[in-house]
Amino acid sequence: MKYYCINYGDSTKININEWVESTLDSNKKLAIPIMTHPGIDFIGKKTIDAVTDGEVQFQAIKAIQDIYYPDAATMIMDLTVEAEAFGCTINFAYNEIPTVAERLVSDRESIEKLRIPTLKTARLPEYLKAVKLAVENITDKPVFAGCIGPFSLAGRLFDLSEIMTTLYIEPDIVKLLLKRCSAFLLKYVHEMKNLGANGIIMAEPAAGLLSKEMCDEFSSFYIKPIVDKVQDDNFLFILHNCGNTGKVTESMIFTGAGGLHFGNKIDMIEVLKEVPPGILVMGNLDPVGVFKMGKPEEVFNATIELLHQTSRYRNFVISSGCDTPPGVPTENIEAFFKAVNSLNLID
Repeated sequence: MKYYCINYGDSTKININEWVESTLDSNKKLAIPIMTHPGIDFIGKKTIDAVTDGEVQFQAIKAIQDIYYPDAATMIMDLTVEAEAFGCTINFAYNEIPTVAERLVSDRESIEKLRIPTLKTARLPEYLKAVKLAVENITDKPVFAGCIGPFSLAGRLFDLSEIMTTLYIEPDIVKLLLKRCSAFLLKYVHEMKNLGANGIIMAEPAAGLLSKEMCDEFSSFYIKPIVDKVQDDNFLFILHNCGNTGKVTESMIFTGAGGLHFGNKIDMIEVLKEVPPGILVMGNLDPVGVFKMGKPEEVFNATIELLHQTSRYRNFVISSGCDTPPGVPTENIEAFFKAVNSLNLID
């Protein structure tokens, strides 16, 4: 893959718009799995180290790049860091993804008192450090930062079960919370862009629980202004929704995101028929059922099968359906990349 760069004095930055165009014009099958956790294993650390120390997280990301050479670098998918910044208590486990312990807000009054955090709050500086280090040290491919989406963040602050009920009974309360969430996320994404990231993967899985109309109203309506403000020739917005089974794909397209990332619950062929050819479509090998639990030959065969099924669509980029969990066997990762490389050699 040829990378198109712009020179700014002593620094060079990938023109992500031309990178996308070159991807669409190429016969090469790009592989961009989201898999920080194997990198954590490679450097002898645990999940808790990577989610609390930006240097460790970067080293894990760099290890994946050095060993497997994926076509872009991606950050860990931790959907608690933004909720913690707002004030949520977080449960940390030694080698598991952190979880939100309890809801932070429950009514209009508590939402109105909610302060939009600064970027120096809680673990945000460590995640920004990881982005900065990745940008400075991984210069031969795009670096995609990561964050949560507004509805998924609101669900962690309000409690997902409670918000699913409240959006029918008192939708204005949910929208008040979403305004605060999206205002913070715009600031956070802007900072990652300022640090030099080539794009963002925004994880909005909770929106997959909504109808198309509800997704428009409570998710995409708040994401689109962020996309409009940050996406340009040097910054690609990728919207991830592993909860989508097909009913909210149109709503995802509405956001204007240049890339859409899907989980293993969806039929990729149906997605590719629906998404315009100029938008990158990424996914969707099962991170648990295939990557973690499958045998190497099963991973290899699943990868080959998905690439054959999607071969006529040049906007398809093979990826894991979500962030691969801790404990993925090295042999399975090797089988994935071996499968992708074998088809690229044939082509």
